[in-house]
Amino acid sequence: MSSIYGENLKLSIFGQSHGAAIGMTLDGIPAGLPVCESTLQFFMDRRAPGNNQWSTTRKEPDKPVFLSGIADGYTCGAPITAVIYNQNAKTQAYRQLQDCPRPGHADYTADVKYGGYQDAAGGGHFSGRLTAPLCIAGGLCLQWLNSMGIHVGAHIRQIGPHQDTAFDPLFPQLNQIGTGFPTLSESAGLSMQKLIAEVKADGDSIGGAIECAVTGLPAGVGEPIFGGVESRIAQIIYGIPGVKALSFGLGEACKTAYGSQCNDPFYWNDGKVMLQSNNCGGILGGITAGTPVIFSVTVKPTPSIAKAQNTVNLSTGEAATVSVTGRHDPCIVPRAVPVVEAAAAIAVYDMILGNTQTNRRK
Repeated sequence: MSSIYGENLKLSIFGQSHGAAIGMTLDGIPAGLPVCESTLQFFMDRRAPGNNQWSTTRKEPDKPVFLSGIADGYTCGAPITAVIYNQNAKTQAYRQLQDCPRPGHADYTADVKYGGYQDAAGGGHFSGRLTAPLCIAGGLCLQWLNSMGIHVGAHIRQIGPHQDTAFDPLFPQLNQIGTGFPTLSESAGLSMQKLIAEVKADGDSIGGAIECAVTGLPAGVGEPIFGGVESRIAQIIYGIPGVKALSFGLGEACKTAYGSQCNDPFYWNDGKVMLQSNNCGGILGGITAGTPVIFSVTVKPTPSIAKAQNTVNLSTGEAATVSVTGRHDPCIVPRAVPVVEAAAAIAVYDMILGNTQTNRRK
């Protein structure tokens, strides 16, 4: 059941990269929630392939077709099922990969797991193409969160050596993220785009990092130990192909910081407890503290590259080389930004559906 996520809602992702269709079922959503399909499509277009020079040339409209769960623009209480029909698959480019696994991909591990019966075309069920139905579910959750005053936004924090401006930990600049190339600094974005073009021309790929913020979440959401906000977000974020690291707040910087530098002092403001800083990333003990939830996601370089790489032939047991000739992103980071937003929105909405707080002891 590894393709299912959630405790209070249940999200199931299905399909393969070059199959007839990919899709999702989202169950446990209350009836009566409004759904704007044009807003959802705008969000989907941010992830869709073939729309710019830094993404794969595979052109797919990624238009969701809803089969159930929505009636007259509102959720109706039934499971929401939507599919995206694949229209531009070119399976022939992957025939050699059934025997010669690509370094850095799941080709080899899938072959071991499924005994050679796996669909190798485009990575099959392991493909980043499966993030499109994730974005359907996330795009819906984003709409419902927005209506509650909770907002999710992400930007490219780094590609190669080029770094974007970081979010303000207490007041993330969500409204300043670029609509074309998602950075806060236009000059940093241009430097990143130049590097991607150079890497692409060399037949290689490059990785980077994405910073995401959730604002408007009240204190008290989440659970201790295994039900913490970090755990719930981490589970779905690591379901995004290519994600290799995740950190909250100061993250790795905590290992060299003193407690006096890492702690966030409290103060009163109009009878409400506030934090003077947000080194905790908005989470204490697995529970939201009332400050923005901020985390960073590290994304590895696209494994499919034109450069020749050493591999093996699983049928003959001989050494081989592979040069991937299919259509691939030289850097998946820009298109992964809305995917991270979608994943965060699903996790947060799932937690909100199950959130209960004990009345304060008098």
